[in-house]
Amino acid sequence: MDTEQVEKKGLMSLPFIMPQDSNLNVSFEFFPPKSEKMEETLWKSFTLLAQLEPKFVSVTYGAGGTTRERTHDIVTRIHKRTGLQAAAHLTCVGHTKEEIAEIVQDYWNEGIRHIVAGLKKIAPFEISVAGYPEGHPEAVNTQLDLLHLKAKVDAGADRVISQFFMYPEKFLEFRDRAVAAGIDVPIVPGILPITNFSKMVEFSDKCGTRVPRWLRQLFDGLDDHPKTRELVAATVASEQCRVLHENGVRDFHFYTLNRAELGLAICHML
Repeated sequence: MDTEQVEKKGLMSLPFIMPQDSNLNVSFEFFPPKSEKMEETLWKSFTLLAQLEPKFVSVTYGAGGTTRERTHDIVTRIHKRTGLQAAAHLTCVGHTKEEIAEIVQDYWNEGIRHIVAGLKKIAPFEISVAGYPEGHPEAVNTQLDLLHLKAKVDAGADRVISQFFMYPEKFLEFRDRAVAAGIDVPIVPGILPITNFSKMVEFSDKCGTRVPRWLRQLFDGLDDHPKTRELVAATVASEQCRVLHENGVRDFHFYTLNRAELGLAICHML
């Protein structure tokens, strides 16, 4: 189609390049690598995603000694090597109060100022806590689960990051119920680009996230076609983000599974 034909169809006036939304904030979650190869992939991911100037990056945590040490090592190295704000996940499982206090104080001494699920008694950390759009799997009901979340916010949480979900409307309903309950901190959707469908189903079974039938059909037969699977995954996650953005969401938290490509593509489209 030549220029004259394009002009006749009125296509030249279409906004092919959209202005950047300066209010958008993104953050990314990683887990501690278990091998040198996985660590190499992790640092490549940091390099790629750093160009997006994320609000922060977080690293998950296990109560076991070696996992805890890997989390601490990665978080402090991110802080020192990249200049990105690094947030350390923390759980009280398997620890005494004294051990938790020691871990938290050590993070503060290393310059870490953001904890995902933590406490402010020792130092004025920025605190993010988890929220469950479809209810915590161990909760009696969603109303009690919401009251528990409000208690965490009242105790000093600065932000709620949601568990991943596949229905955007579930997050929007959760956000509205949380606001109605008096939760007045940012409520950030957790987005999981589907790099491995069967793994995602395992995660969803553990955290109570419903997987739509149409999504199962969409990924059916793509196990041996990784490139096609990535294209489909990026499209699905981008559509989730589009719906959320249209409903006023401006902060997005991505569960990367230590891979940068899908997150980078989705954020580019955002």
